[in-house]
Amino acid sequence: MPRAQLQYMSDELQRLREQGLYQRLRVLESEQLPVARFDGHDVINLSSNNYLGLTTHPKLKERAIEAIKKFGVGSGAVRTIAGTMALHMELERKIAEFKNVEASVVFQSGFTANAGAVQAIIGPEDVIVSDELNHASIIDGCRLSKAEIKRFPHKDTDACERTLKEIAGRRGRKLLITDGVFSMDGDIAPLPQLVDLAKKYECVMMIDDAHASGVLGRNGRGTVDHFNLHGRVDVQVGTLSKAIGSLGGYVCSTSDVIEFLYHRARPFLFSTSHPPSVAATCLAAFELLDEQPQLVQRLWDNTRFFKEGLKKLGFNTGASETPITPIIVGDAALAHQFSRELFQAGVFAQGIGHPTVPVGKARLRTIVTATHTCDQLSQALGTLETIGKKLGVV
Repeated sequence: MPRAQLQYMSDELQRLREQGLYQRLRVLESEQLPVARFDGHDVINLSSNNYLGLTTHPKLKERAIEAIKKFGVGSGAVRTIAGTMALHMELERKIAEFKNVEASVVFQSGFTANAGAVQAIIGPEDVIVSDELNHASIIDGCRLSKAEIKRFPHKDTDACERTLKEIAGRRGRKLLITDGVFSMDGDIAPLPQLVDLAKKYECVMMIDDAHASGVLGRNGRGTVDHFNLHGRVDVQVGTLSKAIGSLGGYVCSTSDVIEFLYHRARPFLFSTSHPPSVAATCLAAFELLDEQPQLVQRLWDNTRFFKEGLKKLGFNTGASETPITPIIVGDAALAHQFSRELFQAGVFAQGIGHPTVPVGKARLRTIVTATHTCDQLSQALGTLETIGKKLGVV
């Protein structure tokens, strides 16, 4: 029995069970592959962020092993004391080169990169203008900054400009911030228009490109490259745990901004740096992106095949423009039931409900990878059709 002061959490969990919203963690028992073993079942995996299949790439494995043998399993300190290794500096130089910026800094996760950067560059006297569907890490960074936060309706650049006009005469700095690709809907930010607004109203322009890096642009250089906006976005955030296949996050900007984050970004200052094996695998991944553009091409070939199949079956995929393809269900309990029955039939597509997405917009969130085969995707589509018809989704 829980202690009396903890009972409220047990009660809330029971309510989730009664509403059909309780979820248990799926446990991966194999490599993160297109067909992977979860909870004792081999299933077609449509729930991984492993866009390019790099989590299991031989080159990344080899580099991790080499780094462990040469440098050990950990760095032993935070970056600002004794934990900055040559590998970390090499990785930051490689990311900056890849993103066509002056400098970059690596964080322990994409979440801490966003939260740490926003909190460091914006303060209580400032104003943040943010897309209403920005990632939770942006939201938390905004809150930590203690700045005033003004949200504009998703991708509504007219509403964004009205907000910027309202605050134009105010003292303090202004930050305009958006995801590059939105993680639940798979749509792309109207970055050219937002960049123009940031210039017009003298805002710092910041983008979280976690789901665009390795996906959009030349060799996966991201949304800024996709729209050819180099030099016009002040701060770019990315992740090393999705298309790059490893772990961590990073911030790209001018050399001075990165030096400032070295001194003021709290997650950087107070977290032990990446293990040598992680830094080495990330370096190998960026090398592969430069050497093998066909990885990104295969990802998009599979994405088009799968999206076309879903639309032919009558599924609602929302506004998706990328490999993130939601199957909109509406009711959260139905979405979770759909996900459970698919899993039993051999397809893993995670159900997502509130608070991750708005009430009434529950969905399955699917992502194909460059390493899925057409046969696997066709089989998944057939299973989706069978279970979808059974539950009245299509």
